[in-house]
Amino acid sequence: MNAASIGNEPEIANANAGLAPPPPAPCTELQVVYADAHLLIIDKPAGLLAVPGRGEAKRDCLAARVQDAFADALIVHRLDQATSGLMVFARGLDAQRRLSRAFEQREVGKRYMAVVAGCPVQASGRIDLPLAADWPRRPRQQVDHVHGKASLTCWRVLTVQAERDCSRLELEPLTGRSHQLRVHLGAIGHPILGDLLYAPPEIQRRAPRLLLHASELELAHPATEEPHRFASTVPF
Repeated sequence: MNAASIGNEPEIANANAGLAPPPPAPCTELQVVYADAHLLIIDKPAGLLAVPGRGEAKRDCLAARVQDAFADALIVHRLDQATSGLMVFARGLDAQRRLSRAFEQREVGKRYMAVVAGCPVQASGRIDLPLAADWPRRPRQQVDHVHGKASLTCWRVLTVQAERDCSRLELEPLTGRSHQLRVHLGAIGHPILGDLLYAPPEIQRRAPRLLLHASELELAHPATEEPHRFASTVPF
């Protein structure tokens, strides 16, 4: 899901029975969806960290690449390393404060696309399950009805492929907990294909990457307050 989205995750190879995460995206041109003096919308490739990780080997990240091109760019929210799609950057502290506040107050509309295992019986639904860190197994998160924070996800079936036992869903996280979409979908029995943290091994092996993409953002421009909508083509 991120003040806004789903939290950025560190290297996860040791937590996944020998399965390594996808390699970092090659350092190619930035996919700039929108740019002006206050706001940047960047399409992040899967496999690239949103912000630097620990150690020199994890310095390459989307934030660093954006700042190479736009020196005043500041991070506003994050996506998981394995997730692709739209990320917001502010240009300058004032824009960062305004955009961060919009995410915190849930004024930013976010939609994701995912391919999940199985075929839901209902056409749509809501997942209302509190989430908290699974401290012994960090960076994993878990459903925790005692200590968890309220977490709400709306989902809608777009297509069903019964012969492949999978479905394409549109997801709308109404809260922004770390790994929210991945944990919620796993909790209702429809883990995301290629999810190395939350899917069973046979579901992990059904895709070469996590099939989760941040496809749409709706927000007010930090300077003009005019509504803007941005979209990204789903790469799977």
